[in-house]
Amino acid sequence: MSFLKNYINEVYRAVKSLLTGMKLTGYYFTHPKTNITEEYPDNRATLKMADRFRGEVVMTHDQNNEHACTGCSACELACPNGTIKIINKFELNAEGKKKKAIDAFVYHLELCTMCNLCIQACPTDAIKMAQTFEHSVFDRKLLTKQLNLAGSKLREGVE
Repeated sequence: MSFLKNYINEVYRAVKSLLTGMKLTGYYFTHPKTNITEEYPDNRATLKMADRFRGEVVMTHDQNNEHACTGCSACELACPNGTIKIINKFELNAEGKKKKAIDAFVYHLELCTMCNLCIQACPTDAIKMAQTFEHSVFDRKLLTKQLNLAGSKLREGVE
């Protein structure tokens, strides 16, 4: 008899727990005007991601196509899985001295874990995390990006 009593008591607790969990679902079912979900593809124009969201690494350029990356490779060293590859070159400055500059800032989005370590390591704040999140492509080669724009150069006053 004790077995039957425990069984009925357990069924009662299970039904009570189910109804407690379904209470919020029932409320939203009976109040259909209340939106609780984002209708993602339809709201792209008004979609606002959180400020802390980490989408992908981008290099900021100003209106003169100048950036702040000195090619120090601090971001490349800070990256735990080799997402960033900086290819440097040497240019002659106005005084005739060789100065290191970046030839290519290659970013492998498919390897990136969005850990933000490269952003924290950059001494000149040349790179930042963007708010983009739609990265689906059919060709994996499209996920490898060159972040410095064609013809870009180092901004004056950045060392």
